[in-house]
Amino acid sequence: MILTVTLNTALDITYRTPRLVPHTTHRVSEVIERPGGKGLNVARVLAALGHETVVTGFAGGRTGDVLRELLPLAPGIPAYAPPVDALVPIAGATRRTVAVVDGSTGDTTQLNEPGPVVSPAEWAAFLARYEELLAGADAVALCGSLPPGIHVGAYADLVRGARGAGVPVLLDTGGEPLRRGIAARPDLVKPNADELARLTGSREPLRATRDARRRGAHAVVASLGPDGVLAATPDGVWRACPPAPAKGNPTGAGDSVVAGLLSALVERLPWPDRLTRAVALATATVLSPAAGEFDAGAYGELLSRVRVTEQPPQ
Repeated sequence: MILTVTLNTALDITYRTPRLVPHTTHRVSEVIERPGGKGLNVARVLAALGHETVVTGFAGGRTGDVLRELLPLAPGIPAYAPPVDALVPIAGATRRTVAVVDGSTGDTTQLNEPGPVVSPAEWAAFLARYEELLAGADAVALCGSLPPGIHVGAYADLVRGARGAGVPVLLDTGGEPLRRGIAARPDLVKPNADELARLTGSREPLRATRDARRRGAHAVVASLGPDGVLAATPDGVWRACPPAPAKGNPTGAGDSVVAGLLSALVERLPWPDRLTRAVALATATVLSPAAGEFDAGAYGELLSRVRVTEQPPQ
């Protein structure tokens, strides 16, 4: 079982409009609602790949009820076993995120609400649930931002909890939670280019990725958007690139990178194969209508076309 943790879950709403023009009224051609937050997106992709997945974190209010109702729904994939709901209820209302997709360009404008305040009692209830779930986990992903009320070192605590239980742990967050979390020595961190630059002070990807690894992570995979990923690992340094940039909705592409890395980790695949899967999934996600989903046909075709090159040792 793969466990994903999303402390700041969301109801993801995607609006599609023929053309987005500021300061005007728009007709929305399509509305899509999905359970969201980074870890939930990861879990839904893992489930589509055939992995048993459990989601935990927080959900509350009417928005949280809708999120939980949508979680079991299959995205049109035969024999899809949805993620198991182990979310902890809270008094505050789960946030919403709104993605507006401009049909004329494929560009996406993202609006993210703040999360609900989590009380000390609710945090304690989560920690008890987390410890219980770790006992049956093959790997765990800690994903996304921290909601109000959660201390900035929370991910560091959760990393140490996973390591103490002997469970491989991946951390995907940014800012100070990443800085503190990486010092707790997670097995893998997956920053994007901006998060990596804020962590290390360098915008040169290879230097920054190696620097991030020296800060405590066993391995670092930097997500570089349409340019693929760069990985610094104990076995070597690789760059993986899609055959061409994909046009579409990039929301959730980084979460599909995490799903690819985690699924390949529990399958004990070598690093080049892990990166191939991650980049193929991310690219196929850009081609899908919403985060947490991917174009299965495109994914299968991309697996043979992703380019993985080893980087020279430092």
